[in-house]
This record gives sequence, C-alpha cells and structure tokens, in this order.
Amino acid sequence: MLEIALDARRGSFHLQIETVFARDWTVIFGPSGSGKSTLLRLLAGLDREAVADGGHARVAFNGSTLTDTAGLIWSRPGERATALVTQQPSLFPHLTVAQNVGYGLTRLSGVEREARVNEMLELVEARELVHRRPQGLSGGEAQRVALARALAPSPKLLLLDEPFSALDGATSDALLDRLFDWVKALGIQTVLATHDAADAFAIGAEVALLREGRLAALGPANEVLSQERDRLMKRLAEC
Repeated sequence: MLEIALDARRGSFHLQIETVFARDWTVIFGPSGSGKSTLLRLLAGLDREAVADGGHARVAFNGSTLTDTAGLIWSRPGERATALVTQQPSLFPHLTVAQNVGYGLTRLSGVEREARVNEMLELVEARELVHRRPQGLSGGEAQRVALARALAPSPKLLLLDEPFSALDGATSDALLDRLFDWVKALGIQTVLATHDAADAFAIGAEVALLREGRLAALGPANEVLSQERDRLMKRLAEC
C-alpha cells in the first residue's frame, strides 16, 4: 500500500495530491502536463526542489516512510527497494547490456548474477543484446534494457513513467502482458504512468486520473475512464 501526501511546485505548475494506492497495479492516466512524471519523481524522492519552497512530500510504503520533507530529509535511493524507469533509459554508456542489467546485483555471486541478468533480458525479449553497448541500441531496445535493469534486484515498488514509448504497439502490448504476470507473481506493487488508456483496460488496473496537478478520480478503469473508452470506441467505429 502506497500512502501519498504531496504539495509541490515546478514553476507555475502546482501538484497537490493526498491519496492511497492500495492495489497491486495503479495506472496514472492524464494528458500531457497533468503531472504524471512529476508525481512519479516525487514518489521516487528525486525532485527535492519541487517541495523546497513551502511544499511538502510524504510517501509511505506498507507502513514505512520512503520520503519525508520534514527538515528536507529524504531517503536515499539505495536505502529502499524502489525502482524507477523513465522514458529516457539513462544506461551506463561504458558498460555492456549485461553489465548494465547486473549493475545493482552486488550481493549475488557471479553465477547467480549471470543467471538473473539472462532471466531479465529474456523477460523483456532482449537476450540477443547481451554483449552490445548502449550506443549501439535503438530507442526501443534501450528502454527494454533499462526495464530489465530495474527489475533485476526484484524491487518491492516499481515506478514506470511511460517506459514503452519508443516501442511499437504490438511489442508494447506483449511486453506489458509479460511484465504484468511477472510482477504479480512476485507481489511487486507497480505504478505506471501512461497516456494510453488501452494499457489500463488491458491489465484491469486501478486508475488514478490526473488533471492539472489534481487527482480527479481513482478507481477501476471501466469507471474512471468510461468517457475515454467511449471516445476510443467511437473513433474505431469511424475507421
């Protein structure tokens, strides 16, 4: 369970949300500029400046505080089992794909690390990239590798900021299905920011609808996104 109390500003944009994400999967849906990426960065404790001027941020996961701005004391990323995957993969350019994915697996033996790396690359269908370096990857390949790197340590909380934006529709759908099954099996709570309503309907997730930095609705996809579903059906009927 993810408990959220945020009041943050970035220029003229004001994000103000207090809620609880209790389901295994929550899809954050909203138009560009609604605050999806800002929300995820605050959940990950990566946007201190947004709350430095009179704002506040408290995020608790299963009863343990992840982020608390009382005195501007933030948890370090390495001190919690949280992973964030953004639209920009940010892979280490001097490391191979295998070395990137295995970077955070310092507690595993060499044999265990290799097995985990291969497992994660298989999950994201990138096994053939194992010896490549980031500069030789396409945008979609780099996104898949970044996702594998985030999944490798088996985080308890997974934050995804439109991680499939560089993939074609069919590949994105297949990867989302594989990811959904994997995180469900391991009990990883996942928050996915997307502008594609189909993602929410496909996995039957709880949907948090954002509008101009506020939580407009929270609930099942078929309720929260009923208007969006009707719009999509109308457009399909016109094709």
